Amino acid sequence: MRRILAGLLAALLIITLAACGRDRAAPETGKLQVVATIFPPYDFVRAIAGDRVELTMLLPPGAESHSYEPSPQDMVTIQNSGLFICVGGKSEAWVEEVLKAVGRDDLVVLRLMDMVDAVEEEHVEGMEAAEEEHGEEAEYDEHVWTSPKNAIRIVEKIAQTLCDLDEENAPAYRQAAEVYIGKLEELDETFEEIVSGAVRKTIVFGDRFPFRYFADAYGLDYYAAFPGCAEQSEPSARTVAFLIDKVQAEGIPVVFCVEMSSGKIADAICEATGARKRLLHSCHVVSRDDFLAGKTYLELMEENAVALKEALWE
Repeated sequence: MRRILAGLLAALLIITLAACGRDRAAPETGKLQVVATIFPPYDFVRAIAGDRVELTMLLPPGAESHSYEPSPQDMVTIQNSGLFICVGGKSEAWVEEVLKAVGRDDLVVLRLMDMVDAVEEEHVEGMEAAEEEHGEEAEYDEHVWTSPKNAIRIVEKIAQTLCDLDEENAPAYRQAAEVYIGKLEELDETFEEIVSGAVRKTIVFGDRFPFRYFADAYGLDYYAAFPGCAEQSEPSARTVAFLIDKVQAEGIPVVFCVEMSSGKIADAICEATGARKRLLHSCHVVSRDDFLAGKTYLELMEENAVALKEALWE
């Protein structure tokens, strides 16, 4: 990582020596330049600001966020922006070095994990533990946006920041944010109703579990192969056997996997138990096809609501 950053920082220095003092507006359009590292904040800004800002998402659609490396062009894009929105967790360790290299005192930086009450990664019964986690300090779960309640807080902060940076368009930002927050509140109510009317409160993931904030928000119990930020993809036979036993013992009809997953673990559990495999989309990364189709956080979460009801009501 240090070698990669060294090369990128050198490239940034060469490319941006002449960029010092550049203002927050794109020279071609005069619009505020906003950069988001991943899809959720990108989509939140898109909902609030529309085409009133120049918006960039750094993580390419379909890419693995844990292996993302900023290119020299990415760094220049950050250097020239007025608002930079990142997760603020360990998976984006490169961010702080890049921000130091950019050296922009006037660059406004928002970190999603600073906007909510972050919680530590949790290892529930049967879950595989990563070797590198033994004996180390606890990591915080980064998937804060998976709870619509958190999404509302994040959108409020982003909207206020856009208003502060672009006063001319502030009335439009406020109006769009109010409408969007109303839709998030409806989404939250939908999940509340699904859980309140459920015959069970337990969900099973044959995969990583990036839904800690979601589970906490709606009082759900869960079992999974790995925690949300785990990089492993091959669980032990013991872990798979535990999840199979759990599905059989509790008569759980659905086993979930997450986006960009091979789904092999969920397939194995379903084959052994007769359960059905369903996708619960964390919205962390969207496929290229979904991105080009303009898929939104709200649409993905509404699809999640259908899958969750199937898992909890049958």
